[in-house]
Amino acid sequence: MTKSTLIAAALAAGLLALHAGPAAAQSKWGPGADDATFQAMLKSSFKDNGIAKTARLTQDETQAFCSTPDNATDPAAAKKREAIEAANLATVKWPSDGKWLGDWKEGEKIAQSGRGLTWTDKAEQVNGGNCYNCHQITAEEISHGTIGPSLHNYGKLRDRDEATLKATWVRIYNSKSVNACSNMPRGGHMGIIDETQIKHLMALLLDPQSPVNK
Repeated sequence: MTKSTLIAAALAAGLLALHAGPAAAQSKWGPGADDATFQAMLKSSFKDNGIAKTARLTQDETQAFCSTPDNATDPAAAKKREAIEAANLATVKWPSDGKWLGDWKEGEKIAQSGRGLTWTDKAEQVNGGNCYNCHQITAEEISHGTIGPSLHNYGKLRDRDEATLKATWVRIYNSKSVNACSNMPRGGHMGIIDETQIKHLMALLLDPQSPVNK
């Protein structure tokens, strides 16, 4: 789902809550993603445009669970979070040739590119990783996202052993296998980036010559 779609959906949900009357007031969060009126509003408010398809509005189990804010932290939902993380971990595909790292220079290009998946993009266009939107990548950056932790010195602060390689790969491939309601896109699982691109991003994070580790 694109950022503009998310914003439009949030605004529409807010309007729906304002007009829902006393019934909405009984719920802490008001009508949610499983509310029939809300779903009808989504279907009538959006249409396919280029490669941006309304099918993206259909949530899988993980997305539906995390659409209720309390589920991310409520102790009562802990077992469900664990089950979701296990299910997402099962989707992870490891390097097909056993090689973990690609070219950090290519990885930097991917990390600094936010192109892909919007109605203005073309199907044959290579998607970026959009990493810069949430993370600091190098020490030289003066403008960077802060939703996620800084990645500067990522490789310096960790051993480049198998455990680190697997943990890093999992985060990029399907972050919800580690944190059920992570804000990080499931890059590999959702087909946003491919195996080669993941290897390049791995090199960006772990190669000693990468600007991340300077």
